[in-house]
Amino acid sequence: MGEPYISPRGVSDYWLYASLFGDTCLVAIENEQVIGAALGFQSQVDPTDLYLQDVMVHPEHRGRGIAKDLITAVAETGRKRGCTRMYLTSEPENSVAHQTWLGLGFVNVPGDYTEHGVHVTADYKGPGRDRAVYEIHLR
Repeated sequence: MGEPYISPRGVSDYWLYASLFGDTCLVAIENEQVIGAALGFQSQVDPTDLYLQDVMVHPEHRGRGIAKDLITAVAETGRKRGCTRMYLTSEPENSVAHQTWLGLGFVNVPGDYTEHGVHVTADYKGPGRDRAVYEIHLR
């Protein structure tokens, strides 16, 4: 239900998240149904960085603070591990995500150009994959 910005992963991806990143890849469950998830990964290159790959909430449960609770829990784990920055990326045209990240205290990092009032870094995720980068300091 995260289309067009988030697509389903393969079974082995979910095994990887649960087995190796279980304390930073969290789900919200209500009445035995998954209603939200946040997938975070501590960098092995720079262990002070914590990257949020995906944050999603079931459409019927949005507006209840679920994303905020999930992100707060991932951030707390990051703090305990010595992370000082949590960051994520978004497609520049995803205006709902832009407002959500700003509302949760993230800052849109200055990039190579601005599109629709959003700072964008060119080729951030590879050639032609420009992204808006957002960060929040954990200390």
